[in-house]
Amino acid sequence: MNVTCIVGSPREKGNCALIAGALVNLLAEQGASARTYELNKLVYRGCQDCQTCKTTSESCGTEDDLSPLLADIGGSDVVVASTPIYFGEVTAQFKSLIDRLYSYLPPDFITNREATRLPTGKKLALIVTQGNPDEGEFGDIVERYQSLFRRLGFEEVYPIRACGVEIGAVSQIDEATMALVRETAAKILGAAARIPGAA
Repeated sequence: MNVTCIVGSPREKGNCALIAGALVNLLAEQGASARTYELNKLVYRGCQDCQTCKTTSESCGTEDDLSPLLADIGGSDVVVASTPIYFGEVTAQFKSLIDRLYSYLPPDFITNREATRLPTGKKLALIVTQGNPDEGEFGDIVERYQSLFRRLGFEEVYPIRACGVEIGAVSQIDEATMALVRETAAKILGAAARIPGAA
């Protein structure tokens, strides 16, 4: 199993990195091979609306540090994508990546709602963290991006949401979130998985 992990937070030791790392470690313990990208360390642009991916190429026409990441997403069985909520939205780093995922849709995507360039069977864990403890705040963001990833062709999208988390560098994950991480790892891996502590 190949896993691509995306950390959308600018903080190297923030909640997103810690939670995504914990999930990747559980998958690796079961034999998965993973590669992690920290978006804040990459140099890239958002979608340029050049339409290259709809006319002369089946991939994004912008060549930069996102190019290998986009290729890895296409070749992975599982994607772990994480972002904190900044000022009521996903981070700018994460949104720029999202816009570049437009290249996974073929030219007929408007008339063919099932159209995607991604191979079938892919799974995605969507990690969203926020300092606000109110789960009623920003829940629409999680739902919106779940829907978007399904539209891109991900067979399963598993949300991991952590509310009221400490802001800044962190050293541990609260038990409720860690339980959700274990459950998500078990779902991704299927019946053969042996994840200690998973429900």
